Amino acid sequence: MNRVVPALAAVCVLGLAATACSDASGGSTGAAPTSSVDATASLKGVKLTMWVAQNSVGEPKQAIEAFEKATGATVTTEVIPDPYESNVPTKLASGVKPDLMFWQPTGSTLPFIQPATNLLQLDNEDWVSKLGKTEQSLGQVDGHRYAAIVTSPAVLGVYYNKDAFAKAGITTMPASYDELLADGAKIKAKVPGVAPFFEVGGDKWPLQWQVQAQLTDLPQSFWDDLNKNKESWTNKVIVDAITKYKTKLLDAGLAQKNYKTATFVDQGKALMDGTAAMALNVTSLQSEIQATSDTAEMDKKLGWFPIANSSASAEYSPDQTNGVVAFKSGDTKRENAARQFMSFWLGPNYANYIKANKVVSVEPSVANPAGLPQTAIAQSKALATATGVFQVKALTAPDMHLALADMIYGKKTPKQVAQAAEDQFTQVLKARGVAGF
Repeated sequence: MNRVVPALAAVCVLGLAATACSDASGGSTGAAPTSSVDATASLKGVKLTMWVAQNSVGEPKQAIEAFEKATGATVTTEVIPDPYESNVPTKLASGVKPDLMFWQPTGSTLPFIQPATNLLQLDNEDWVSKLGKTEQSLGQVDGHRYAAIVTSPAVLGVYYNKDAFAKAGITTMPASYDELLADGAKIKAKVPGVAPFFEVGGDKWPLQWQVQAQLTDLPQSFWDDLNKNKESWTNKVIVDAITKYKTKLLDAGLAQKNYKTATFVDQGKALMDGTAAMALNVTSLQSEIQATSDTAEMDKKLGWFPIANSSASAEYSPDQTNGVVAFKSGDTKRENAARQFMSFWLGPNYANYIKANKVVSVEPSVANPAGLPQTAIAQSKALATATGVFQVKALTAPDMHLALADMIYGKKTPKQVAQAAEDQFTQVLKARGVAGF
């Protein structure tokens, strides 16, 4: 799932105290002296550990098994209980470190594990130049790379039921958020019994996406100023986006009746059975549907299109399965083995890995595996011109979805949702000692 990081919970109050709350490097850089790695060199007797989340335990399986067979190394996965993004910093603060770990490769989330202090620099690895443009932009903090990008970031857009669109007479996909809402109103009027949108108040985290899609016209200068404490989450554009979501979609009856309690799993089922026409969500919804539906059924029933506030463009949102980091252990043999594992994963093994996991390629020179649903192919094409969600652009990502959940239950106004984001943003960056806060 593409849940967002609980920002405040993961910062210094969880035990990353004292020196861990600063960005000082403390010790060696862990930088690789060379970019050339023999990905299949013998590592007999070398043992590595890799931390994974409960929902990503199967993701590295093919890469691990192939690496062990090719090199003789042993890679043991350890599941960190949910919430992963909170429990990982807590465990690191206790002094325990793995050799490798899944972690969200964004500038808002990498700092939680103090990369300059804890992680190997990956600036010169042989796989960096193989990555696509968007993927190359991820995994970096303060000018250094700390994460290998093994899967493409989740893409935010609209999944739609083809039959519902046909019944509503919609043949041209909307090219702005206002057009999207207009199509929702058309579906409500012309297709009785079908909810224009399926919203997920029960799991909360997908509530943010309707707002995120509306923030795409904010210039980079806004985010630059926000990160210097010269702008605020209470900016009128953000408050207006939250207000529009509430008044023009939810209050206007464009969501299903049980939107306050419905779940992520319910969303996929409703799209496939046609009781809902649209869902604005990230790639994890596609993965959820793939678990119970084959490609042919998905292609028959579902379509996908990108949407932004004033254009037909997508957004991308990295999650923890996109990035792999390697820790400084002081054991050169294990550190080099971790580098070799990444080179193997993104090198000779990559085509096999994406085929086994049925995901799109992050390397333009490696073709997507056959049999992907058309929704996945459409998302892959949209990624090249997609813009990052606020988890990518802000120094830390507030848990806006939690405040939006309060809003749908009448506990917060749109302005109070924005203020909650501002308060948390400021508090986390103060705790991290970021200049200006």
